[in-house]
Amino acid sequence: MALKQTLAERILSHAAGRPVRPGDLVVVPVDMAMAVDSIAPSVISVLRQELGARVRDPRRVAIFIDHVAPAANVATADAQVAVRRFAAEEGIAQLYDVGRGVCHQVMIEERLIGPGQIVLGSDSHSTSYGAIGAFGTGMGASDVAMAWASGRTWLRVPETIRIRCHGGFGPGVGAKDLALHVARTLGADGARYAAVEYVGVDHLPLADRQTLACMSTEVGAKVGLIAPSGEVAASWPVPEWLSSDSDALCQREVEVDLGSLPPLVAVPPSVDTVVEAAGLADVRVDVVFLGTCTNGRLEDLRAAARILRGRTLARGVRMIVVPASSRVLAAAVADGTLATLLEAGATVGTPGCGPCIGRHLGVLGAGEVCLSTGNRNFRGRMGSPEARIYLASPEVAAASAVTGRITDPRALAF
Repeated sequence: MALKQTLAERILSHAAGRPVRPGDLVVVPVDMAMAVDSIAPSVISVLRQELGARVRDPRRVAIFIDHVAPAANVATADAQVAVRRFAAEEGIAQLYDVGRGVCHQVMIEERLIGPGQIVLGSDSHSTSYGAIGAFGTGMGASDVAMAWASGRTWLRVPETIRIRCHGGFGPGVGAKDLALHVARTLGADGARYAAVEYVGVDHLPLADRQTLACMSTEVGAKVGLIAPSGEVAASWPVPEWLSSDSDALCQREVEVDLGSLPPLVAVPPSVDTVVEAAGLADVRVDVVFLGTCTNGRLEDLRAAARILRGRTLARGVRMIVVPASSRVLAAAVADGTLATLLEAGATVGTPGCGPCIGRHLGVLGAGEVCLSTGNRNFRGRMGSPEARIYLASPEVAAASAVTGRITDPRALAF
């Protein structure tokens, strides 16, 4: 009888060359290992000074200057100069510089990775690659450096938490609301070192899958996975062996009726304190931030534009839009989405991480309230520890920008 396996187990079995089960330790080849500008100097230091090594295969390495791009101070600029020099010395062609966009978005746009592959990243949201059925996971500088030097890494095979979805989203509701519902259900560490596998989402486009896979790290998951189907299966070559058994044993199974989900908001300072947007109508906002690896794609900008078309921002509200990549920006210009956002009063930043990490392009001051489409809302995430960050979908963000208060988008005609 064939071994019943979850998606994570099957990918790691194929990579290890033997059947594996949760708890097994495996050493596997790494198909791509990437680093971002904020961590790359540490990776380079470990590689050269501690390991005394060079990059084993430059084709399997990518570097992104996206977290503080363009540089906000001299120290950051100097560090980025060193990263560029390193890439040239090592023959790394996959260096994506200022303005190209967020690493996770660009990795998929540039097709640097594929379904069934093992992908490491120096950023915790490297779980995003599970959107196309790749085992993507974040690691520290030492592990990424070891992968650059050896082309391999070690992993413990994770247990799987299966999110079984039914039906479709209602008006004004989307993948971000599902991700927040899962965070509320599991808790911020409820999937610690687990694989979160979504099933019943074959109808979702790639952009929504990226949101779900990205947010899986916010419940402590080692990886977030969705089996290739629909748009993904039509766009990428999918290995015949890459599939998941729906009756494979898992740690936990969560049933979700998508049609019953309302627009949701994560209340600071934690991602798992989640309430309905309609219950926060008394919360005034100073800043609305639309962007990040979670919700900065063209589909997200379009969703906001549908609500903002013909409307203007509420008095006293600033709206910062940072497209996830240069391709997203160009597409938003071409189809008029960007013009709609600008006419409403929004301002646009350089494609990249933007204000998300609180280092430039929109740092929050003490006492300010931000409604963000990002992924984290702990104290000090976007600047002052005295600022408050609420997390929500692009639809909630746009509706709140219009009213000046956190708003259920279903309250507005669009």
